[in-house]
Amino acid sequence: MGNWVVIVQYYSDTYRTEFIRRGLETKEQALEELRAALHTYLPSKAIVEKRRHVYRFADQESYLVVIKGRLTEWECTLRVAELVSDSTDPAVAERARLEDGAAEPEDGGVQPEDGGVAVADEPQDRIPPGY
Repeated sequence: MGNWVVIVQYYSDTYRTEFIRRGLETKEQALEELRAALHTYLPSKAIVEKRRHVYRFADQESYLVVIKGRLTEWECTLRVAELVSDSTDPAVAERARLEDGAAEPEDGGVQPEDGGVAVADEPQDRIPPGY
């Protein structure tokens, strides 16, 4: 089962990420929710919208939304993301699975010669030791 989200990212004193929708099972559901949010998302700041421009990035899975207010202009990026450990892509989910604090491929992949922990070439979900 996939675990997809729709997020918005923007800068307001600091860089922020907000979740618009969580727990979507498929990428198609996430993209549908993303497209619906493009014309309805309002920032948490009080802004009286006069005009909205929506720009699509080449990947077609993220958009830049520019909202022009009376006095200010607000820019944010809306996009979809998948929780790596819940990926429906078996290769991604396998790489994300952790055993004893280290990523160990089921096929007996190569471990470092010095006996250290292998570092996967893809992002991983993990719980830090002690939690």
